[in-house]
Formats: sequence, structure tokens, C-alpha cells
Amino acid sequence: MGKNSMALRLAGCSVMALTLLALPAMAANVKVTPLGGQDGEFCAQDRALIFEDPNGTRILYDAGRTVAGAEDPRLGKIDIILVSHMHGDHVGNAHNKAPNSGTCGQADVSVSALPNSSTVNIALAKKSKIVTGSEMPPFFAAKLKANGGNPADSILTRFGGSVTLGGVTIATVPAFHSNGLDADYIGGELGRAMAAAGIGGYVGEATGYVLTFSNGLVTYLSGDTGITAEQDKVVNGFYHAKLAVMNMGNGFTTGPNEAAYVINDLVKPNAVIASHANEIGTVGGVVRQNSKTEAFVKAVKVPVHIPLSGKTMEFDSNGKCAAGC
Repeated sequence: MGKNSMALRLAGCSVMALTLLALPAMAANVKVTPLGGQDGEFCAQDRALIFEDPNGTRILYDAGRTVAGAEDPRLGKIDIILVSHMHGDHVGNAHNKAPNSGTCGQADVSVSALPNSSTVNIALAKKSKIVTGSEMPPFFAAKLKANGGNPADSILTRFGGSVTLGGVTIATVPAFHSNGLDADYIGGELGRAMAAAGIGGYVGEATGYVLTFSNGLVTYLSGDTGITAEQDKVVNGFYHAKLAVMNMGNGFTTGPNEAAYVINDLVKPNAVIASHANEIGTVGGVVRQNSKTEAFVKAVKVPVHIPLSGKTMEFDSNGKCAAGC
């Protein structure tokens, strides 16, 4: 064999070795897929995100009103469901009749999920675990049991602790927000009496989450929250979150400037996914001018990724987008 042939063969082997080394790195990304109201857009009621660990564990975060019930073909396998709090646009008091029904500004919420919630109905259909903090687990356990499910599938992780399921460690962190349980979820004479009095059930404080995936990526899910000291001392100082999902819709939660302060000065991740816009955030997949979404993007110092429905993004262990952004 000539020297040139040997050199070419060695070069070919080197390229093959580098390719094989790159394959595990590619496979080690966490996939994030938004399930919003309109394909390719970021819409007013969009909340739901699916996180897929490199090992295949799939987590649905805040099903909300844009997941078309348990039969939504976009769901696929769901191992774990997270609920930040019990408001209907997060737990799912109603939902669209099919993906892409309604409009970006006015979601189709024609199908009631009461008294169960979309969260419970999806958990029953997919045999998912529901992981929540505060005083929410007993409510979900009772709903599962009443519908023939396993109450043990409602799992608690309270502030300061964590659980590991499917290779993903799930911790709850404080979120400063209300968390009343609508009387319609309770029903019967008690529910009617509560509704007449204008009061809801107590299910504890709202929560945020910190997820540690099997590739080492630490992700902060803010839920609905205002500015808290824990975003600095706990989410950043203890967990060292590299990716954040941050609400920024104003009025009900942090506004775009407040949310930018949380990202820039408190959590300090390497990237952030915008959430909870409460407006038409994009038109034709492009951030709408003079919107709250645009204000947030301009105010944040790290890359802001817009969750366009149905478009999967991939993140490496440092929170850097590796594909789909």
C-alpha cells in the first residue's frame, strides 16, 4: 500500500471516529416542543411545553387550554405532568376541540374538562405521574381515584426537596402567585355553596420547578410568578439553572421588563424561553412589533427563544440551543 493510500485511509478513519464521537453529544440534547394554539405561532393562551430527556422520558408542563384533550395527537407518550398552579389556563379547565381550532388571539376553549381538568384526563389516558408541590397532590390523587386511576400517581415534591422519576430530578421552588381551586372542580352541594359565596378551595402556594435532566441541563420553570428573592438565592445560587422558561405577559404575572430583570439579574441563565404572553406574540412566526414579547426580547441580555407551536427546540447541557431555534 502506497503512502498516499495509507494517508487517505487514516484520514477516513479519523473522520469516522469524530463522527461517532459526535453522535452521543447530539443524542444528549433535551428536546422542548410547544403545544400551542396555532402551528408555528406563539399565541395568547399558549402555556404547554413537552420536555423530552435524552433517555426518552417525556414531561408535559402546564397542559393549559391549547392541548386538545387527552386525544391530542401531538402528545404522544407522556410520563410525567407538572402543574404550576390550579388556574384554568394552566391546569386546563377547558380546551380546543382540535389542534389549530380558534385563532391566535382567541383560542378555542369550547370543550369543558370539568370537573376533572385536562391534566387529570391526560394522566388517566397516558398513565402519567402528576408531580406537584404545596397542597395540590391530595386534590389530584382524589381525582385519579374517582376516575379509576391510581392515587399513588399523584406525587409530592415540596419546597426544598426533590424526586427523581425517569432519570429526571424534579424540585419545586416558590412562585409568588394566587392558587385558588375553582369550585367547579369540586362540584356537588359543597361546590355550589362555595361558588355562591365566591370562594375557592385551598391547595397551598403556587410553585415553580427546577428540572435536572440526565444530560446535566438544569432548567427553571417559573410558573406564574412575580419577582422573588429565591430566583437569585435558590434558582441561581443553589441550582445554577442554565435554561429558563419565564412568564412575561404582565397584569397576571411579571411584565416584560420585570421578567427581563429576573433573567438578567437574578436567575442569570444562558438562555430563556418566553412564556405566557397573553397576546398574539408572533405573526407568521415572527415576533410582532410593539408587543410585550418584543419588549422582553429586547430587554433580555441572553438569547430569547420564542416557543412556536409544534416546532421542537433542542438544548445542550449548558442551555445552548443546538437545533430548532
